[in-house]
Amino acid sequence: MKHQSGKVKLNLKPAHKRSMIRNQTIHLITYGHLVSTKANVKEVQRYAEKLVTIAREGNNFNARRRALSLLPYKEEALVKLFKEIAPNYVSRPGGYTRVISLGRRVSDTALVARLEWV
Repeated sequence: MKHQSGKVKLNLKPAHKRSMIRNQTIHLITYGHLVSTKANVKEVQRYAEKLVTIAREGNNFNARRRALSLLPYKEEALVKLFKEIAPNYVSRPGGYTRVISLGRRVSDTALVARLEWV
């Protein structure tokens, strides 16, 4: 049974889901916002908040290694995360992102939301 596991399947195989979440997290870090379906946005929010919590420790070797294992695709995104984004949230205990609902998409009536940094 998958009761209260806290994870959404998103109708994808695990490897595809992992790569999609990582790519959307890179987009959030690079551009500062992400517009997608609400389920996708909530999964990306979980992932991004974990990354910021790791990056808040500082730019030491262990924190960089842990963040690189979660986000291996783009070194530029990690640099921006450690240099620009994480220092803004050092004194904040959590809740680094916000989800704004944008209503329903016209084509398939999926709930659409915007994820951005607080």
